[in-house]
Amino acid sequence: MRLSTPLKMSLLIAAICLCVQGQDTQNKDAQLEAKGMPPRASPADYQAQAQAGAVTVAAEFMGHAVPTLQGTLSTEDYIVIEAGLFASPGARIKLSSDDFSLRINGKKTPLASQPYGVVVGSLKDPEWEPPVPAASKSKTSLGGGGKGEQGDANTPPAPVQIPIAVQRSMAQRVQKASLPEGDRTLPQAGLIFFQYRGKTQSIRSIELIYAAPPEKPP
Repeated sequence: MRLSTPLKMSLLIAAICLCVQGQDTQNKDAQLEAKGMPPRASPADYQAQAQAGAVTVAAEFMGHAVPTLQGTLSTEDYIVIEAGLFASPGARIKLSSDDFSLRINGKKTPLASQPYGVVVGSLKDPEWEPPVPAASKSKTSLGGGGKGEQGDANTPPAPVQIPIAVQRSMAQRVQKASLPEGDRTLPQAGLIFFQYRGKTQSIRSIELIYAAPPEKPP
């Protein structure tokens, strides 16, 4: 299925099994379902949509931005797709980010999705700023000729170390925003990650591929 650029999405469906659970089962699973991004009002609110049997898969290309409920992070090493899956009320489906792959600029081999954990090391928070170091005292002396200042100017700055607490907070935010896994009640939405270090300006087309695994016999 072809959709308008910059995002084209096609669906390769092996099998989709939907069932309607009782109210008690839904209440029991409520805590497990509290993960991922809030689904948008409808598939039409995403950049692209495609039908996969009884399920509508929608997607939005986020580039190197990583949207979370607490604000947007960024990564230079991965690109992000926000996906949403919709169906009739009460329908359930087994979700896995491994069922998604991404073809960029029509390349033969698509990119496999990556777990959120490998993305954490490359995350940046635009709102976090390193503490400003205390102003150093001038090392210039009457007989020094200003060499101390010249030496300091030629010294490369020390690499910025993001505090562990900040890294942990970013990891938790991304974990909560990632596409939920396992047996879920639709609609569901969340982030899917693909390794790509290039600039998004060089991306002419994107094809999101969804291949649901066949249901195993009981």
